Amino acid sequence: MPKRNLSEYALLTARGLGMGAADVIPGVSGGTIAFITGIYQELINSIKSVNKTFLQLLFREGIVAAWKHINGSFLLAVFSGVLISIFSLARLISWLLMVYPKMVWAFFFGLIIASALHVGKKITRWNAGIIITLIAGTAIAAYITIATPAATPESLWFILLSGAIAITAMILPGISGSFILLLLGKYEFMLNAVKDFQMGLIIIFGIGCVIGIISFSNIISWFFKKFPNGTMALLTGFMLGSLNKLWPWKEIISYRINSAGDQVPLLEKSISPQHYEAITGQEHMLIPVIICMLAGFLLIFTFDVIAARKASKQNPHGNG
Repeated sequence: MPKRNLSEYALLTARGLGMGAADVIPGVSGGTIAFITGIYQELINSIKSVNKTFLQLLFREGIVAAWKHINGSFLLAVFSGVLISIFSLARLISWLLMVYPKMVWAFFFGLIIASALHVGKKITRWNAGIIITLIAGTAIAAYITIATPAATPESLWFILLSGAIAITAMILPGISGSFILLLLGKYEFMLNAVKDFQMGLIIIFGIGCVIGIISFSNIISWFFKKFPNGTMALLTGFMLGSLNKLWPWKEIISYRINSAGDQVPLLEKSISPQHYEAITGQEHMLIPVIICMLAGFLLIFTFDVIAARKASKQNPHGNG
């Protein structure tokens, strides 16, 4: 467990804030933010440490030993940021998506393109299997973006299950937990629960998240260990496939009635800016949208440059 000072833990909380903000938006993954900010592997390994050994240490040696085993200070800093972000930004992001949808989608479109390049660079060996895996990941994520949301029960057992399923997507770069919730018919339901502080529902959903994230962290850690290049290719594909959801210009194919009785889009398809303007009568705002795309792209590019300089300073002669 690396030693950190207070400012470093503050930076971890800031990364958690970014993860939480991403998790609120359907189409963006908190796992992507964790990956591009350099904490993904530590996050997965720390979560994976909540296991039988953790319980044994807790009862035999006490809280301090168990806390060190799971890298508890790291997890507390990151997830504090995630929770603060979700509870504080839920209303803001809902408002931004309603008032400036194309700008928000464009920013994350650029961000995910840069993220896919960032992850793809980590593939050290290319062959037919890696390429097929990349294509498969792209196809899976693209299909998820066009799948029809389901009508599902609001029973507590399904809220628990939804939490367990959605959280696995939230820690997978490129797969949006929020969009999985949308497909399960529980995105708006849980967003309203957060807005209205319905603690019973939030706790049940949270328990599901804990069960899901501990279980899945072991699986993804195993894949990284056994098939690093294949796993990177799959995650890169997930990111590329998710771009369809983030494309700013959409044609609405069908609608649904939300919990407030308002008519909202159900199914959409990506179209050109010119086609969007022709069928909606609204300005496509091409230049502002491109600027937002570039802003998202440059944000990740800047992270890449900073990380490369930091690595160069730590290992100036390139020695392993």
